[in-house]
Amino acid sequence: MKKLLLLFTCSIIAFVGFAQPTQTIRGKIVDKESKFPLVGVTALLMNNAAQPVGAVTDVDGTFRVANVAVGRQTLRFTLVGYKEILLNNIVVEAGRETVLNLEMEEAITELNTVVVKVKRSGEAANEMAMVSARQFSVEETERYAGSRGEPARMASNFAGVQGADDSRNDIVIRGNSPSGVLWRLEGVSIPNPNHFAISGTSGGPVSIINNKYLANSDFFTGAFPAEFGNTTAGVFDLKLRNGNNEKHEFGAQFGFLGTEATAEGPLSKKSKSSYLVTGRYANLWLFNKAGIDIGTQAVPSYADGFARFNFPLKNGGNVALWGIGGTSTVDILVSEQEVSDRNIFGQNDRDQYFTSKMALGGITYNQPLNKSTFFKATLAVSNNIQDANHDFLFLRKDAVGNPLVQNQKYVIDSLRPILDYKFSDTKYSLATALNKKWGAKSTLKVGVNADMIRFTAFDDVRNLNETTNQLTPWRRRWNADAEGFIQLQPYIQFKHYLTQNVALNVGLSSFYSSINKNSYSPIEPRAGLSWELPNRQKITFATGLHSQGLPTYLYFYNPANTGTANTFPAKNVGLMKSWHFVAGYSKMLAENLRLLAEVYYQRLYDVPVEIQKSSFSILNSGAGFSRFFPNPLQNAGKGRNYGVELTLEKFFSNNYYFLVTASVFDAKYQGSDGVWRNTDFNGKYAFNALFSKEFTFKKRKSLNIGAKYTATGGRWYGPADITASRQSQEVIYADATRNSLQFSPYNRFDIKTEYKINRNRLTHTIAVDLVNVLGIQNLLSLSYVPQAPYVKQEYQLGFLPVFFYRINF
Repeated sequence: MKKLLLLFTCSIIAFVGFAQPTQTIRGKIVDKESKFPLVGVTALLMNNAAQPVGAVTDVDGTFRVANVAVGRQTLRFTLVGYKEILLNNIVVEAGRETVLNLEMEEAITELNTVVVKVKRSGEAANEMAMVSARQFSVEETERYAGSRGEPARMASNFAGVQGADDSRNDIVIRGNSPSGVLWRLEGVSIPNPNHFAISGTSGGPVSIINNKYLANSDFFTGAFPAEFGNTTAGVFDLKLRNGNNEKHEFGAQFGFLGTEATAEGPLSKKSKSSYLVTGRYANLWLFNKAGIDIGTQAVPSYADGFARFNFPLKNGGNVALWGIGGTSTVDILVSEQEVSDRNIFGQNDRDQYFTSKMALGGITYNQPLNKSTFFKATLAVSNNIQDANHDFLFLRKDAVGNPLVQNQKYVIDSLRPILDYKFSDTKYSLATALNKKWGAKSTLKVGVNADMIRFTAFDDVRNLNETTNQLTPWRRRWNADAEGFIQLQPYIQFKHYLTQNVALNVGLSSFYSSINKNSYSPIEPRAGLSWELPNRQKITFATGLHSQGLPTYLYFYNPANTGTANTFPAKNVGLMKSWHFVAGYSKMLAENLRLLAEVYYQRLYDVPVEIQKSSFSILNSGAGFSRFFPNPLQNAGKGRNYGVELTLEKFFSNNYYFLVTASVFDAKYQGSDGVWRNTDFNGKYAFNALFSKEFTFKKRKSLNIGAKYTATGGRWYGPADITASRQSQEVIYADATRNSLQFSPYNRFDIKTEYKINRNRLTHTIAVDLVNVLGIQNLLSLSYVPQAPYVKQEYQLGFLPVFFYRINF
């Protein structure tokens, strides 16, 4: 009997250890416009086309497919009168349930006509978007080689987008300044969501946003719908996901970029309320220990976290409380570095102490009012802080005035404070929207986005007098004590199907800022047209007027430190304007192969430039770790961008995918001197090629091997004015010859491997992202050094291996 019991126990253990791991796919499906739950939607798992397994949504719009084999799955969702949804790259892991929240669009049908239309992965969720828009998923941020799991770096693979800066994730869209990119979360505009953020920029070295809590989100590169305001370049419209409301799930991750922990689950299984929390702490010291070049000998430190609590209401509504925050610190001590050490994140003649903080919290309310009307509102508050102190290095010099070097280090005579500043930007935001649909043909969306901004800042600086080798007296450039102003952006947009295959979208937006009397754009028309042709072809067109104000800190720059209005160089500067024109063509070449082409033209006017004749333009701002200190500005500048973009995308099927994007463009601007020049970001071309192949082993294990090649034109610069550079202790370009020279083209090849092991209710993932695996040296910028020739070339990061191990259970 004991032998039989032992044999039975061993058999059970063997069965559990080697049985095929499975997991549940479930979710909720609602109408795209009204967000009302859809009953009777058929969800089919297409892993076996001859005998598909499926489920049907209930009265709450929910469905459940149990015992789904782990791996990549294809699902098709159908409902009479609605466009089908085909998802052919759903990753099912043993360690966590796959929860899908989908929106179906009502189909336009004519008498005696039956047309099958399919909405595929990648199409923008925003119903008003006609062109230059794409939905991206969390899976894409992890799949793309070189993306490091960040939305911004992932988006640099799309046509018309450049991300050719290894040290930062700035997004350059169609030659526009990265400061023109708008980040939104749950409908409200948010501060720069990056660690080590600098005022007036939208990028940074590491994102605070963690893909662990993102839902599928939209990315726009031009001619945005009317709901997006105060932007001229692009939009990241991020959505948050809810935690699992049925079971508790946990995850942990360790890697070069950080140690992370995630927990989610039900607060109450009866009410279906849920929680989702994450936390991350930097491990960048690992790079230093391993001798990997990250551009500086300093070891940056950062941490971030997120929490979301969701509470369902009656009739399909819900309330969610959420918050995100991050802090980062780096001490770049040039006094302790060797002369040859690289320092691409700071200046070479001083010790620099820098801290940044970002916090954002809000409450979001969603409620379908009936089967045709939906209301959403988000109330949020955010705060963004930068705090910096610099100590200037007084170097001992030899008889001819060259700095003394001993043991490969500068000989320091003394360190004296030269810069002290702190900026704090607090914003209270409200975003409301009401969707109303009339049958399948017409949808109206109205709303308003409102912000109240309070800016507190001080900035004290002194300069080096080279004649006396002494520092000048302290001078205050910013002295703002909770200065406040409001921004309002009401909008209305209407979408109507003229025929079954032709959709028209028209809208009006307006933007007002109380910062000054010139910051008002009363009417900004937007329009788009989509025409579906036979043989799975589509032609699109969109146009619109867009406006944008200056970064907040520039309005309060006061180098004279007086209360006189004319001593604020940017105090009365109005909005920059941009007309967008985009035409597109797309065709499904095969079941999972799509070709997309777009041509665009942007006319920029009322661009802030200096009153005195110069080459300065705000169109060159927003990249790097420097603030701008302009002379008095006026809205007299111009700009124009035009180009052609091609995308060839093979959606993930048969265990592989590829994406090829190519852009040819030209971006020029005109300063107050009337000369047309290349913008800093006019790379002329951009090319990306990505490929990934997945190998599966007995359905338990999988190996994904991917590669990416990027090639873009170099950024523009000009000869340096050495005298002015020595006076300012930073590179100052000769004004007349600005942007007459171009860095060499940027090239990079990345490889990513990911090995996944599924056990019962447990998933292990090991990934290695080899960024710039060939170690190609790409120029980044020019920097100032305190000895002849006073200017040197700085190179981008070389080979950078990024490793992580993750477990979900």
